[in-house]
Amino acid sequence: MSHPHPELGPPPPLPVGGLRIVALGGIGEIGRNMAVFEYDGRLLIVDCGVLFPEPDQPGVDLILPDFDYVRGRLDDIEAVVLTHAHEDHIGAVPYLLRERVDIPLVGSKLTLALIESKLTEHRIQPVKVEVIEGERRRLGPFECEFLAVNHSIPDALAVAIRTPAGIVLHTGDFKMDQLPMDGRLTDLGGFARLGGEGVDLLMSDSTNAEVPGFVTSEREIAPVIDDVFRTAEKRIIVASFASHIHRVQQVLDAAYAHGRKVALVGRSMVRNMGVARDIGYLKVPEGLIVDSREIEEWPPEDVVLVCTGSQGEPMAALSRMANRDHPIRIAEGDTILLASSLVPGNETAVNKVINGLSRWGARVIHKGNARVHVSGHAAAGELLYVLNLTKPSNFMPVHGEWRHLRAHAKLARLTGVPDDNIVIAEDGVVVDMVDGQARIVGAVPCGYVFVDGTSVGDITDVALKDRRILGDEGFISIVVVVDSTSLKLTGGPEITARGSGIDPVALEAVVPLLERALQDAAADGISDTMQIRRVVRRTVGRWVSDTYRRRPMIIPVVVEL
Repeated sequence: MSHPHPELGPPPPLPVGGLRIVALGGIGEIGRNMAVFEYDGRLLIVDCGVLFPEPDQPGVDLILPDFDYVRGRLDDIEAVVLTHAHEDHIGAVPYLLRERVDIPLVGSKLTLALIESKLTEHRIQPVKVEVIEGERRRLGPFECEFLAVNHSIPDALAVAIRTPAGIVLHTGDFKMDQLPMDGRLTDLGGFARLGGEGVDLLMSDSTNAEVPGFVTSEREIAPVIDDVFRTAEKRIIVASFASHIHRVQQVLDAAYAHGRKVALVGRSMVRNMGVARDIGYLKVPEGLIVDSREIEEWPPEDVVLVCTGSQGEPMAALSRMANRDHPIRIAEGDTILLASSLVPGNETAVNKVINGLSRWGARVIHKGNARVHVSGHAAAGELLYVLNLTKPSNFMPVHGEWRHLRAHAKLARLTGVPDDNIVIAEDGVVVDMVDGQARIVGAVPCGYVFVDGTSVGDITDVALKDRRILGDEGFISIVVVVDSTSLKLTGGPEITARGSGIDPVALEAVVPLLERALQDAAADGISDTMQIRRVVRRTVGRWVSDTYRRRPMIIPVVVEL
């Protein structure tokens, strides 16, 4: 638990007729998207996603938004609106529904199908409210209008939230691909209509605010994929996000055109593509897909595998193949296609996988050497276009790190939004819109909640620090037996070092130092076991630091007789 802005106090009571917005994730970071809207004592949540851990968070599986802000008000929640089915927007829903299982989930057909599939693994049967673009739905005091937006997953939606406090347009993640794979364009006419009606607050995707121009169309990848299939000599292994249905569709089309069979590898890939196929969002020719367990029976030149692991995730299929820890063995002449963007922070892990695959003779094609990916997020030209269409009175950039938020705020300023009406918030910062003006009024505690196996929220920053120390510096344990009266050593010390790089024989030099320190402690009247452990830890730690310039974890065990 952390307080994001110590200079900001708790927010005052929400004025009558005002709208309050509190982001519990997704601002100042890419991931963990969750925004809470409050009007007249009722709450509406937009998205509820996860953040994936970084290398300095060892053992962590997922990072959730901090639900404490809504935990005491679960009955006030009208619904959770899900803009689309990416993990950073829906991944935390199972954990929120553990708090109150009957919170309605509002979203498009595909979004609800994918979240229901995920919730089945958590043994949760959700309350679903399916909506389509152009539909209006009243959720308590919030009247929500849903608009089609184009993204790297089908069926994404923006949402306009109407209350007596004004209209808020939340774009979700979007881009303006004019030739989308499914023919579903971002509803610019709807954005313009809302602009004519009067958008009081625009909350817009900032991920590519630093990128000039317009994002390349998804269709431009097809010739590159076709060329990969035409020139590949043996197996083709494609790694992609398990939610990138358009990209997988392109791979299936290329495989069919070149007479190859396709196997899906990885639980999430099989699950998501099965859902997409069942509801008609993935078109699969008859007989194209075969079971991955049968793939070894086919000649290599007739095979395509589609798997997860494009971000170098250690347990994903592609990483395991690179490490020779997977039933599918990479062989000389195989072609690997990394058909996803590189999430910032994953560069080292991805390069490690690329090197591992290359070691076994594979040809690796990725964004760095071919156009095999286009972004799902609007670039600066598109963001300017939306700002000019909607003409918002107030603007709040969302979904981005600080540099993205600042860049997006600059674009808003260029289109005429006054500086006083541009709100750059952060997770936990409270924004009130009252009388047509949005401003920061306070902050609430809002920290990371770590998922570690079945443990949720039990891992603290202190525990992570200990894990980093253990991973970087190792540990030294010291067991001493002391006389409870005189504090003289009567046994030990037994010193064990693991991962510290210190010769166990060299540790014998610390024994006389320990004896002297305990004698001094006894002379000073110290007799408490906790204080004795502190003396042992300090003595050994100082010696290790002075001798080896290292700081391993020191674990003292004191037994009194």
